[in-house]
Amino acid sequence: MELILVDGARMTSIEQAHLYLERTLRLPPHYGRNLDALYDCLTDFPSSVYLILINGKQMDEALGEYAVRLRRVFLDASNTPYSFHFIENPT
Repeated sequence: MELILVDGARMTSIEQAHLYLERTLRLPPHYGRNLDALYDCLTDFPSSVYLILINGKQMDEALGEYAVRLRRVFLDASNTPYSFHFIENPT
């Protein structure tokens, strides 16, 4: 089992969010830094991975509607067969 904490407070702009996710999730060099590319990469994560989003409120404040779309990518990708688990810490 692998736990990966994603800190929403670190995502202060769309560009910064993708740079942060690229590093934190150890995404491949060909990662396109957009939501479609993120989805594609996340669907390759194994079921032994638990991705935990913390400070979601700060992410919402900084990214607005994009935060909603980003969260949807995490949820949709985690609902594919044999995929990782997505948990959001409400604090």
